[in-house]
Amino acid sequence: MIDIKFLRENPEIVKENIKKKFQDSKLALVDEVIELDVESRRTKQEADDLRSNRNKISKEIGALMAQGKKEEAEIKKAEVAAEAKRLAELEEKEAQLNEKITKIMMVIPNIIDSSVPIGKDDSENVEIQKYGEPVIPDFEVPYHTDIMEKLNGIDLDSARKVAGNGFYYLMGDIARLHSAVISYARDFMIDRGFTYCVPPFMIRSNVVTGVMSFAEMDAMMYKIEGEDLYLIGTSEHSMIGKFIDTIIQEPELPKTLTSYSPCFRKEKGAHGLEERGVYRIHQFEKQEMIVVCKPEESPIWFEKLWQNTVDLFRSLDIPVRTIECCSGDLADLKVKSYDVEAWSPRQKKYFEVGSCSNLGDAQARRLKIRINGESGKYFAHTLNNTVVAPPRMLIAFLENNLQEDGSIKIPEVLQPYMGGKKEIR
Repeated sequence: MIDIKFLRENPEIVKENIKKKFQDSKLALVDEVIELDVESRRTKQEADDLRSNRNKISKEIGALMAQGKKEEAEIKKAEVAAEAKRLAELEEKEAQLNEKITKIMMVIPNIIDSSVPIGKDDSENVEIQKYGEPVIPDFEVPYHTDIMEKLNGIDLDSARKVAGNGFYYLMGDIARLHSAVISYARDFMIDRGFTYCVPPFMIRSNVVTGVMSFAEMDAMMYKIEGEDLYLIGTSEHSMIGKFIDTIIQEPELPKTLTSYSPCFRKEKGAHGLEERGVYRIHQFEKQEMIVVCKPEESPIWFEKLWQNTVDLFRSLDIPVRTIECCSGDLADLKVKSYDVEAWSPRQKKYFEVGSCSNLGDAQARRLKIRINGESGKYFAHTLNNTVVAPPRMLIAFLENNLQEDGSIKIPEVLQPYMGGKKEIR
């Protein structure tokens, strides 16, 4: 959420940013907010004047009573009573105006970084760099669920009966591989100085609206009936929410955390063949990383975060590349974002396995996460990045480690988490 003061003083910059994100329907919101803001400040000023006058008259009443001038004092009391009614009306109006302003401000997109490429959608995202040499084996690479089924590692039919489409049972060594990847990712991040955390898997609505836009909320979140609780779509939601309404002392920064959680997503809409199986599902597990830091340090942490994911995949000998999201593909709260994509030997192309985002002070402003520094209090910057999400990671892992005889090679770094196994047969 943009600072109202910034919008008030720089409406054309905010409008230009909206155009860069190809959301022209929101342009009128800027002028609407400015008008409401003028009215709100005018209302507040009148209310403040009445309060000041009330205090002044109260002192006069005290003086008159002390002098025995009861009739004059009663006249003054009547004046206070009349102003009290007007003050109550102004306070109610001010609250209504502020609510309207906040609701609109939460829809206006955050100011994107100047380095973000301008484009309408993900088709105009920009490749930054490739890591590792993509390999296309001499033999045919089956669809990922076919690989798993041949190893007795997945049961989709039973899952459909139990929960419907978008769910699965992982079995045997494939289930073990899933857990091994999560455990390896956890230790990988701990070794890089991050504090491990297991957060709540449900959060309240004020946290949901603090960490994401209304559009994202509607597309992703599952609501718990009869309660003010939502199932998390990623542990980033809980982890950023951990700092709601807090003032962090500057020397305590940065806060670097890595968290494990199951994730629950609606995943609305129909999907093509390549998004079936375990690619796009309603429930999965993930290792995440988040950072809360000083504003001037967020660009540095952004570079560190996506590099962590690249390094993890390369330690498993999986070729990856980084893609910068263009302006039209950025969620409204994001300042800048990279996707990490893994190589698919079967598809002969890369596919998304993680996303790294710098959200500036947008989440901190909504959740009131402030820093207490030498020059006073100011809003923190927040960042998040996927360490690894095993469903998609498993696709990349199985395809890149599949051997001609159908067995799966286990990289050396992962073998301790697989009981010493060097392959799955």
